[in-house]
Amino acid sequence: MTEQSLIFFDIDGTLLTHEKTLPLSTKEAIKELKDRGHIVAIATGRAPFMFKELREELDIHTFVSYNGSYVVLNGEVIYTNPLNTQSLGKLTEIAVRNEHPVVYMDHEDMKANVPEHNYITESISTLKISQFPTHDPQYYVGRELYQSLLFCQEGEEKQYVEQFSDFDFVRWHPVSVDIIPGGGSKAKGIEKLVKQMGINEEQIYAFGDGLNDLEMLSTIQNSVAMGNGVEKVKAAAKHVTKSVEDDGILHGLRMVGLL
Repeated sequence: MTEQSLIFFDIDGTLLTHEKTLPLSTKEAIKELKDRGHIVAIATGRAPFMFKELREELDIHTFVSYNGSYVVLNGEVIYTNPLNTQSLGKLTEIAVRNEHPVVYMDHEDMKANVPEHNYITESISTLKISQFPTHDPQYYVGRELYQSLLFCQEGEEKQYVEQFSDFDFVRWHPVSVDIIPGGGSKAKGIEKLVKQMGINEEQIYAFGDGLNDLEMLSTIQNSVAMGNGVEKVKAAAKHVTKSVEDDGILHGLRMVGLL
């Protein structure tokens, strides 16, 4: 066997197609990676409860979730980076005045500050997950939250960006923006994992397609962007594979010599 490597995969647009299906070639490729003794991990903006079934299907127990704010190694939480709840309360006050809904998320659940809203339905339904936010406007009080969602049209998040320097805002849908701790990223979460696992940088690989993968693919030297990825992301990666629908994971793993 070649030297053991650690491979990180984004979920949406990378492991899963845009229809949220897992290509058979991807599932078989990941099994072969594991059979060869490599470590397979997930790096996603999703909450842990949003990809539990996928982890079980692929037998993956190490992951970076919430864009680096909640990190798990072999089923054990090793790092968390919660949002500043005082700032989140102030942001919520502004969002309420602007009629921009907010969803609060911890490691187990998500709650909205409004009973319902078209933007929430429109964006979260694209994830094709079974769990949907219920109404609890005080959910952010007295608990650690690792990410929130702000629902607004493109460009409308600018006022929040200007006022809240302790948050980063990453758009993932035309009407929804991730709110994560300032300076947080998948790359930072991966750094925590790698430090604990003691794996050489040369043996770390990462696959992604979206803007929240940009720092990850820029800092990891064996980086692979999906063919369906954002142009800025493809420019930042060392390699570009085929699209997720065209056996892009299998092709990419062969490209970098892991399969």
